[in-house]
Amino acid sequence: MTLTTRIAGAAASAAITLACFSMPATADDTTTDPATEPCATQQAQVDKATTALERVTAVFARQQERVEAKAEAVEKAAPGREKAAAKKALAAARKATAETKVTKRAQQMRLAKATERLTACEAAQPPATETPAPM
Repeated sequence: MTLTTRIAGAAASAAITLACFSMPATADDTTTDPATEPCATQQAQVDKATTALERVTAVFARQQERVEAKAEAVEKAAPGREKAAAKKALAAARKATAETKVTKRAQQMRLAKATERLTACEAAQPPATETPAPM
C-alpha cells in the first residue's frame, strides 16, 4: 500500500467514527415499552413459536413431496444399480422427513406451552374496567 492510500483510509475511518458518535441519541416516542404492556413477552413468544411452526410445517410438506417423488423414481428405475441408487435416495429422503417430523412435534409442544403461559398471564391480569369520565 502506498502512503496516500493509508492516509485516505485513516481519514475516512476517522470521519465515519466521528459521524457515528456525533449523532444525538433520541428515543422514538411512538414505540411502547413491552414491560408496560401486560403479557407482552408471552404474546411475543407465541408469535415466534407460531412463525417457527409455520416454517417447519412448510419444510415438512416439501420433504413429503420429495419422498413421494423418490418413491415414484424407485418404481420407474431400471433394475440393478439405478434401482439401488433410487432406493438409497428414497431412504435418505425418508430419514430427513422423520427428523423433520420430530422437529415439528417439538415445535408444536413449544407453541402449546407458550399459549398456555399466555393464557395463564391473561387470566392473572385484573379485568379492565372502564372508568366513566367525570362530568
